[in-house]
Amino acid sequence: MLDKRTLHMKVQEHCDCFANSDPLSEMAGLIKEQDSEDGALKWIALAVLHGIDRNAEKISIRRTPEGGISVTAKYRQTELPSPPTPIGRKVFDVVKGITHIEGNKGKSAVVIGIRDSSIELEMKLDRDGAKEEVVLKFPD
Repeated sequence: MLDKRTLHMKVQEHCDCFANSDPLSEMAGLIKEQDSEDGALKWIALAVLHGIDRNAEKISIRRTPEGGISVTAKYRQTELPSPPTPIGRKVFDVVKGITHIEGNKGKSAVVIGIRDSSIELEMKLDRDGAKEEVVLKFPD
């Protein structure tokens, strides 16, 4: 049977699943994840939960032209656990699938339901050649 859940729904399900966990510990555990798409969905959910928990302004994930992945959060310049490269690469595809951003730049408001509440994030995508960045911007 074909899974009819959207990427957005799957992120929300992971938010619900991980709502009572330590997002940073769970992010570090993604190194064991075999399925890069499911890992990307989990990473986005954990980034959202971490941002809510730590009152982040935004979380950025960058892919270098060489394929390396790095993550920073703006509330203080602290590196977050970066996802393994296959998962990090897939995060970009999942964000594009959720937001439907086409082209090299764009942004979209995305509401993520978490248990009996929700949060509206701004998801931005910026591509300059082989270098890409996804930003999850949290409300003030």
